[in-house]
Amino acid sequence: MQGVFPAVITPFKDNEVYYEGMEKNINFLIDNGVSGIVSVGTTGESPTLTYEEHHRVIEKAVDIVDGRVKVIAGTGSNSTKEAVELSQFAEDVGADAVLLITPYYNKPTQEGLKKHFGKVAESINIPIILYNVPSRTAVNLEPGTIKYLYEEYSNITTVKEANPNLSQVSEIVNSCDIDVLSGNDELTLPIISLGGKGVISVLANIVPKEFVEMVDYALDGKFDKAREIHYKLFNLMKLMFVETNPIPIKTAMNMLKMPAGELRLPLCDMSEENKLKLKNALNDVGLLKK
Repeated sequence: MQGVFPAVITPFKDNEVYYEGMEKNINFLIDNGVSGIVSVGTTGESPTLTYEEHHRVIEKAVDIVDGRVKVIAGTGSNSTKEAVELSQFAEDVGADAVLLITPYYNKPTQEGLKKHFGKVAESINIPIILYNVPSRTAVNLEPGTIKYLYEEYSNITTVKEANPNLSQVSEIVNSCDIDVLSGNDELTLPIISLGGKGVISVLANIVPKEFVEMVDYALDGKFDKAREIHYKLFNLMKLMFVETNPIPIKTAMNMLKMPAGELRLPLCDMSEENKLKLKNALNDVGLLKK
């Protein structure tokens, strides 16, 4: 797993999944050189999709991509049984890998995390990307646990690290050969400098070409050029989380006339103050005229 993997939004129209819009968005990303897409992650509003919609969106993403890039399916859950079932479904319909968030709300111990991820790993053959995002789950997947899982299960190959503690990234890279992808857009460049391989990105939904260039430069050791792009996009990276993801990215896509549609409650429209900040930031990078 190396490169840029946008975490794609799930477009809605009249509160139904808008599959035509989904196809347009995915083709735009592929045309701009991404290494793969992540379907039905947090950015895809997975918590508000029905079980049937979750299945259908994964299946449709695989059909749209048609082997052109990798499809990573979000199949995590705070129920191990459900995570197993979703992961098996993703494998059956042709996903290249699954993204498994640490179980949220029930706050398992590190031993519970080992057993949870191990159970899913034993149930499928495709690669697993561990997803550590303590701000969403209230539990940190510790470096020692990641090392154990990587060494114990051959299909646990990658970790999406969204803990902003770069010391933890250093510990992971220094302890084992698992691939590390940034889970925070603004930390992509620092994480690659520590040995990371790329990013699962929110902002790349609207600027995939720039993200691909930045990551390619960084992986080639051309950090001066990578930094130029990083700082050009830095304000937008931060604004993607000024309100709960995916509120800002969907708002930006609607401003840019890309198919995004509405949000599903309990997520709601962005505040007018933050909309103005976002509009100005899009204008500053040449994406939107005032």
